[in-house]
Amino acid sequence: MTKHIYVTRQLPQEAIRPFQEAGFYVEMWGSEESPIPRERLLEVAKTADGLVTMLSDQLDAEFFQQAGDQLKVVANLAVGYDNIDVKTAKERGILICHTPDVLSEATADLAFSLVLATMRRIVESADLIRNNKWTSWSPLLMAGSEVYGSTMGIVGMGSIGTGVAKRAKGFSMNVLYHNRSRKPAVEQELGVEYASFKDLLQKSDVIVCLTPYTKETHRLFDAQAFQLMKKTAHFVNVSRGAVVDEQALVNALQTEEIAGAGLDVFEKEPVTADHPLLQFPQVTALPHIGSASIQTRYTMMELCLNNIACVLKGEKAKTPIPEMR
Repeated sequence: MTKHIYVTRQLPQEAIRPFQEAGFYVEMWGSEESPIPRERLLEVAKTADGLVTMLSDQLDAEFFQQAGDQLKVVANLAVGYDNIDVKTAKERGILICHTPDVLSEATADLAFSLVLATMRRIVESADLIRNNKWTSWSPLLMAGSEVYGSTMGIVGMGSIGTGVAKRAKGFSMNVLYHNRSRKPAVEQELGVEYASFKDLLQKSDVIVCLTPYTKETHRLFDAQAFQLMKKTAHFVNVSRGAVVDEQALVNALQTEEIAGAGLDVFEKEPVTADHPLLQFPQVTALPHIGSASIQTRYTMMELCLNNIACVLKGEKAKTPIPEMR
């Protein structure tokens, strides 16, 4: 009997063709941009054998409780999976997979790009020209912060954090990091230094948040955290929006407790132009594009579909989430 794979966004035909040719029936939601409606997602769970999902799809207890017995595997097109009720999935015997490692370098590129853009006011400077406000040259016109030789604090030293540290070392930056566990091998290889969360906040010129979103990291960056930072410090988040108390960040920017922020993620996405954080010229905001290189996104699609194909053929998944290995 032909196995049914459902994808909750429109993927390029070249990404799904090999799996169609392998005998799977691959069906996709009809839009690349618009999320699948909740009602349709619940319907699909009753008929599909495997699902490729996006971070915006909420696979909660209700979803898994309504899923049919034929649903064996869900592959999330992301490293994170905080949109999925893992506990209920396990109870139903449904395997959850994700896409670790394959997006690390692309996301590290983006994170370091945000560091440069924020500290050197690149987007703000480009807007000056686009808005026809560049009237003359002056000694401190759009003067930003020095990147070369400054101190970077990385919160979350996984593979992406390690990639960012490597890039920072190319700019002769002093790198501090905070993590649940120390990384002696990374310390030795890159010359980075472990620091307590408090010390990292107090000493860094730019703080890059790359920690996974968990109960422990929910609003880790709160009012107290921003108060500990230097007034000249910049905050960059390429993790999850909910690790930040957004109102506390708004207050920190309003009172000039910090100099600026670079954000690829928000607590509730997508955001609109009236979002409070977008009212500050010193905030560089991006639409959650950390892994968005063409090569990486195609690799992520292939990994998701390969995970599902393996499970439906009775083989081991390539990248199940840690809780299900």
